[in-house]
Amino acid sequence: MKKVLTSLALVALVSACGRADHLGKPPSFSEVQQSPEHVAMINPGLPANLEEKRLVDRASLWTGTRGSLLGDRRAMQRGDIMTVVIEIDEKAEISNQTARSRAGSEDLSVPNLAGIPQRLDEKLPEGASSSELVGINSSSSSSGDGSVKRKEKLTLRVAATVVDVLPNGVLSISGKQELRVNFELRELLVTGFVRPADISRQNEITYDKIASARVSYGGRGQITDVQQPRKGQQVLDAILPF
Repeated sequence: MKKVLTSLALVALVSACGRADHLGKPPSFSEVQQSPEHVAMINPGLPANLEEKRLVDRASLWTGTRGSLLGDRRAMQRGDIMTVVIEIDEKAEISNQTARSRAGSEDLSVPNLAGIPQRLDEKLPEGASSSELVGINSSSSSSGDGSVKRKEKLTLRVAATVVDVLPNGVLSISGKQELRVNFELRELLVTGFVRPADISRQNEITYDKIASARVSYGGRGQITDVQQPRKGQQVLDAILPF
């Protein structure tokens, strides 16, 4: 009995650890230091051509570098920042309807078979006849109707950091945004792979041009805790067969 109580106490303690961060206080922001974005910014990597960088006259406004007057300031290397525009307005409607019917009948009669039906009729009750020995009628029908309707709309903008440049030039980006209102913290996470050619002159890219895009919009806090079922209830829902 003591072991059972100890186990229950440990389970309750583990369940409470997830809420310990915002018991009686707003949820804490995630640590910015040592995040993938922060590491990419402080370690941008070596330039492609060190000798060319040394020869650039940084005092000129017309050099080919990004800092010149007409330079390309789009994100293109590790540590650069771009804006991801998420505008999802999708609507799907599917409707299916099926109908099927079938009817069949079988009749078997043996009016003359060596006089057997006539002899058999003499022994049958009054009104019965063996002229139609077998009669089978069958019918079946089925119908189905189904529909699916879905509508999603989401409009967000978030700054993402280039955390890596792949050998083929594709940029790996990662962005995280947190907004705390009272005791609720909203989180927006964006990751994926971007081609430099798809980045606009305004240093923006839409979500539909991000390969392997992962967009998460959620949060944590007191309101979220109330909306979520307890962990014990989730376990029971998973293991109970009915």
